Amino acid sequence: MNLFKRKKSRQEKIADADLEKTTETASNEKSGDILSSLADMPITEHLIELRSHLIKICVAVLVIFLALAGFSRELYNFLSDPLVAQLPANSTMIATDITSNFMAPIRLTVFVAAFFAMPYILYQIWSFVAPGLYKKEKKIAIPVLMSSIFLFYAGVAFSYFIVLKGVLKFFIMFAPQNVLPMTDIDSYLSFALKLFMVFGLTFEIPVVTLLLILVGIVSIQTLEDKRRYIIVGCFAVAAVVTPPDGVSMLLLAIPMWLLFELGLLLAKILIKEKSSPTLVSTDKE
Repeated sequence: MNLFKRKKSRQEKIADADLEKTTETASNEKSGDILSSLADMPITEHLIELRSHLIKICVAVLVIFLALAGFSRELYNFLSDPLVAQLPANSTMIATDITSNFMAPIRLTVFVAAFFAMPYILYQIWSFVAPGLYKKEKKIAIPVLMSSIFLFYAGVAFSYFIVLKGVLKFFIMFAPQNVLPMTDIDSYLSFALKLFMVFGLTFEIPVVTLLLILVGIVSIQTLEDKRRYIIVGCFAVAAVVTPPDGVSMLLLAIPMWLLFELGLLLAKILIKEKSSPTLVSTDKE
């Protein structure tokens, strides 16, 4: 009887140990990254979910495009106003291809539709990525998304209202006297859209700098030590991606440098705010 009791108590100990292990494993799984549950999903489910988000993005862009299609010529006139204002009195824009009169405004309308749908596009991307993020990452990601949208719009506005006029004036001013500038509408559209994308993406530098520091890829001290090389890199990148003139290079390189300094300043403020509560708690102890 005593032997039976000892054997029973031993079994209970084993059962208790197994129960503790399963409880600990379950708690670790709950507190772990939610990516573990996503990893168990078949790849087809991820693709189906991704397809649904892409369909929503395409539908949103299509709806805005259809709403703006009737104003495609007015949109192109608005885009070409800075160039027309710089052309000589007897000069106009031309169309070297028979389809350019139709396709150039339509291409611009598609770009404008995607431009206006950018917040919804980023929201759909966020909806797809958000289940695989920690709570802390979600808190950081939402302000990053909002600031990215604002900075992209600011970059495009800066390129249209400030950079485009200066660049066009520079090129037309240096035209030979026996050459009458007449720009093809397709060429001008490609030139303007490239300029908008370059400045829109360039204005994301503060967000990129802040993320690199917060993730731990680089440190503030490292970026401060490499500041002179980063400034040179800004001018080198501006010389490559902008048209071959000094005006556009300066108008891109200087904002790139200032935006980098802004991202560095924001990172210092955020890291100082994070470290201050720990210092207060240690002082109280």
